[in-house]
Amino acid sequence: MGRALVPAPGLLSLAVVLLALPMVAWAQTVTPPAGSLAVNQCLIEPTQRIELRSAVAAPIVTVHVERGTVVRKGQLLVSLDASVEQAALSVARYRSVMEGAMQSATARMNNAAERLKRRDQLLSEKFIAAQDRDDALAETRIAEADLRQARDARELARLEAAQLQASVARFSIFSPVNGVVIERLQNSGEMPQTGDNAPAILKLAQIDPLRVDIVLPVAQYGRVKTGAVVVVTPEAPFTGTHRATVKVVDKVVDSASGTFRVRLELPNPKGDLPVGVRCTATL
Repeated sequence: MGRALVPAPGLLSLAVVLLALPMVAWAQTVTPPAGSLAVNQCLIEPTQRIELRSAVAAPIVTVHVERGTVVRKGQLLVSLDASVEQAALSVARYRSVMEGAMQSATARMNNAAERLKRRDQLLSEKFIAAQDRDDALAETRIAEADLRQARDARELARLEAAQLQASVARFSIFSPVNGVVIERLQNSGEMPQTGDNAPAILKLAQIDPLRVDIVLPVAQYGRVKTGAVVVVTPEAPFTGTHRATVKVVDKVVDSASGTFRVRLELPNPKGDLPVGVRCTATL
């Protein structure tokens, strides 16, 4: 029988060292820094999803955005037909600045005041009876009431114009957040329904800031504090790291899994980070 080949002691030691090197390098790659906590499979999500509906029953004139359009808070998204309300608003605005009734009432009051002044002088010289002076006083008071009524009518028209202006504003739908249009469900010419269960015209996702939820074991409870800074790294092909802030630490622990949830707020002012990307969060 032939003799078994036994490697030299030096070669055996070298093989053990070479096999150990990749394991050491791998351990150094995945081990988080001392005092840090790495959380895998977190998810970057929009802060909220919003469904926009019409508050009034009126035909859609224009939908100003498409799916994927990035919108800013206060941007006009949908215009509804408000022609009737616009006409009523124009009438109320004109009535609120009309001068004819005011000038007429002012002239009558001034004339009545002058007449009363002359009647007082004639009465003091005993050229007229007291009844004539009383009649002039009554006319003056009526003229003052007419002027007050004209002023009240102008103020009422101004208030009606403000009310109609608020009504007309309901025929325009503006973006309540900085976000992106994720669905456009209705188009120009359609008649949107009203009510909570009515179909939406548009669906938005708020992408500034973003929301990141992570789930931690109960053993880590107390290590994460509100206001702490967390480094969020999105998965490939996205690169770079981003700083998020702890906004909510749940006070209720899930007894079945022995975990609790932490919510992060991730600024995204330029909209560079897409929604729905998996990530790693390191505290």
